[in-house]
Amino acid sequence: MEQLRGTGVALVTPFKKDESIDWNALERVIDHVIAGGVDYVVSLGTTGETPTLSAEEKLDIMKFTFEKVAKRVPVVVGIGDYNTRDVVKRLETCPLDEAVAILSVAPYYSKPSQEGIFQHYKAVAAAAPKPVILYNVPGRTGRNMTAQTTLRLAHEVENIVAMKEASGDMVQCMQIIRDKPKDFIVVSGDDALAMPQMATGMDGLISVAANYFAKDTADMVRAALKNDFPTARTLHYKLQEAFDLMFEENNPAGVKAFLQEGGLIENVFRLPVVPVSDGLQARIAAFVKRFK
Repeated sequence: MEQLRGTGVALVTPFKKDESIDWNALERVIDHVIAGGVDYVVSLGTTGETPTLSAEEKLDIMKFTFEKVAKRVPVVVGIGDYNTRDVVKRLETCPLDEAVAILSVAPYYSKPSQEGIFQHYKAVAAAAPKPVILYNVPGRTGRNMTAQTTLRLAHEVENIVAMKEASGDMVQCMQIIRDKPKDFIVVSGDDALAMPQMATGMDGLISVAANYFAKDTADMVRAALKNDFPTARTLHYKLQEAFDLMFEENNPAGVKAFLQEGGLIENVFRLPVVPVSDGLQARIAAFVKRFK
């Protein structure tokens, strides 16, 4: 699972004006992030607007991503839901031979207890044909997966090998890092916190910002993993305003605004997600023009 150290990028799903998937734009983004030096890509994460994709579209995106990545970097596939039985069924039927791991978000909306979260992931891991990455993002799921639950899964369930931690709670993150199994990988899910989190011992970042800022993000993570924090800090502060703009209103509305300004995609969404406000778009455009 050393392949999960470093910079992963949670790929956007570009749409055309008619809201169909823009395959040419997705290929451009894939080529852009690989050229920028990311270590792996994540297909069908939340940044890919998966709640508005049909089952057929998700399958097509996964296959397309495998084809266009063409083994240049590893591919992680996002498969998660609040219905455990549905997740298990998808894991048993999806063609996942080319994936290195499954990123599975904690159950959302249902707000299960910690025991419910544990049992959900235990069932997911038993069904998964590939190693499982836990994903804690309480801002989206409505329920924090505690350090105790994470550590219980890490120590007791063999097929759970890593975690994407996006709680924003530095104390919780440090508890996990301190007490995890030696070979259990912990990566940040917060672009703006990744550098200080790596200083505490995290193994990298699954990034939204790297869709556009692939090179600077990957260089920042690489420097931090080498304990070159003067370089990592410089890159972090270079990107800090971009992080603020990108997440001010919504993800992926923010990152798509950057990608549109960079000429990589059209700024199109499926409801209920909408483009950022005109004022924020103007500030993003101004930032892109002066960024070097």
